[in-house]
Amino acid sequence: MAGATQNRTLLIAGAVVVVLIILIAGYFLFAGGGEQPAEAPAQEEQPAAGQQQEQATGGQEGVAPQLPQLTGDVRTDIVNIARYLEANGVTEVKFRVHGAGDPNSIHRVYGIVEAAARLNKILEEEGLQLRIVIEDKKFSAKADEPAEVFLQSFPQRQEADIIAVSYRWISTFAEEGYILDLTPYVEAYKNTELADYYESLMNAVTYKGRVYALPQDTEARPLYILKPVMACLGYDAWEIAQKVDAGEYTWYDIFRIAKEAVDQGCSEWGVIHRKGTAHPDLVQFYYAFGGEFTGEDPEKLYLYVDALYKWLSVEYALARNGLTPENMLEWDWYKQIHPTIVSAKTAFDIGGIWYWTEWQTKDYYLDPQTGERRPLTAEEVYEKFAYSLFPAGEPGKSPVTLSQPFAFMISANAGKLNPDYEKLKDAYHMIAFLLVVKANDPDLNAIHSIVSSHLPIREKSAQLMNDQEFIQKLASGNLDFILDPEARDAFAELSVKTANPINIEFLSKVSYMLNYTNVPPLHWAYQPLAEFFKEAVDFVLKGQMTPEEATQYVLDQIRADPELAQAIEIVGEIPQGWTFP
Repeated sequence: MAGATQNRTLLIAGAVVVVLIILIAGYFLFAGGGEQPAEAPAQEEQPAAGQQQEQATGGQEGVAPQLPQLTGDVRTDIVNIARYLEANGVTEVKFRVHGAGDPNSIHRVYGIVEAAARLNKILEEEGLQLRIVIEDKKFSAKADEPAEVFLQSFPQRQEADIIAVSYRWISTFAEEGYILDLTPYVEAYKNTELADYYESLMNAVTYKGRVYALPQDTEARPLYILKPVMACLGYDAWEIAQKVDAGEYTWYDIFRIAKEAVDQGCSEWGVIHRKGTAHPDLVQFYYAFGGEFTGEDPEKLYLYVDALYKWLSVEYALARNGLTPENMLEWDWYKQIHPTIVSAKTAFDIGGIWYWTEWQTKDYYLDPQTGERRPLTAEEVYEKFAYSLFPAGEPGKSPVTLSQPFAFMISANAGKLNPDYEKLKDAYHMIAFLLVVKANDPDLNAIHSIVSSHLPIREKSAQLMNDQEFIQKLASGNLDFILDPEARDAFAELSVKTANPINIEFLSKVSYMLNYTNVPPLHWAYQPLAEFFKEAVDFVLKGQMTPEEATQYVLDQIRADPELAQAIEIVGEIPQGWTFP
């Protein structure tokens, strides 16, 4: 009985203590205004998507909206950025794009147009008002024109927001501070949208350890061998191609066969090549004779004198023997170069893989039966052309090719036409990056590869190019997955002409050339050096200088400029006793 009473007393005492604790806790809770214990300082990492959405719209009333950070997910990011801009009173964002290249490479402009449509669709689905407008789009036939215009107009803030040009402009623009350093954006997306990009192409757009662009495409530059001309000579074009690839045939052999073709009346010319510049196509001669642009010092550009001299000697010999026009660099693409090639009026052509479909979409061929110009069919291209690597310069050297990836670059002033630019420019820059990411969607990059005969930049695009259902859609012109009507019509016009098994097979077969490719380095001195190359080639073709004089001209130009003289390491000298042919 006494024990029971004692237990009851203990229970009552315990209950009283519990009640007192609850009352005391409640007092401090209400008296302290509901404050919680201080949390550890937040890490400067990207907030979760939900937190970003709250920050973008300002969170609590009276709190200024905060700029969201990229998460690596396109939908999340464009929605967060849109909410942030709308909270700042912006409902329309404008951009301008300028691309260039062969006539079929419309993706360099329309890819951005379609990217805007795809981002706008996300915004519409999320009930947001913001819309992205591609206010101005330009496409130039001259590959370097967008870069040259950009260089001239940036100081006046009149440049395009996004340009699609050769990767080789990256060093120039990066040194001037004209393009965005995309490294932070790429870090956010490297495990998502950019995970299947080919590493070699990402390396090509990296300068001094920073990423300044995203690849748009890449290519190879074969030697085209005209089957009708070889048949006239009694040769098998594919056998010649195999011997070139094996290193058995060099430029000595190509010269010999080209001369036979002209002397025997099988063709009007022996070798045709590009106009206007020496880079990139003709620089293959430099590599084919063992030249390199890199060396022990990564800060310097290297010039091997013997390789330059031998290159110029080949051009000189071709022109002096009537195998290449003396004014080759002045020829017109539409009126002279391509009509000469597709009509088999040359034995060989130094060209690019994109020619393969360009010949099927442009009326370069003069039909002898109708007397009218028209494109070739895929079957006709296959019947006329064999192809190989660019031949080795001489015995003991190796065949080569050269790739010049095109890339999307974003102006450091991107979005400058939009409201409160200085305050909101980071958001505008992120949208520009997302436009480039979406322009490289696998389906869009695959379409570009097929219609323009370029190689894809990512594995998912390469896989789509083997998807028969996808190919059939392109062949029928049923591009219902492209949202922008103008872009859809432009791509469909090309796809119905080019989505052919012969063309798909061609792209598959030429992919091996990337194992032999060279990519000139991203060095500021390469641009002026390439200009000296062009002048030297023009001099020897026209007979205004000998190869030795033209080589010396290039060296003199370098030495006359103190900065170039410091940047370019001249290696070796003009070889004595070497002859061509």
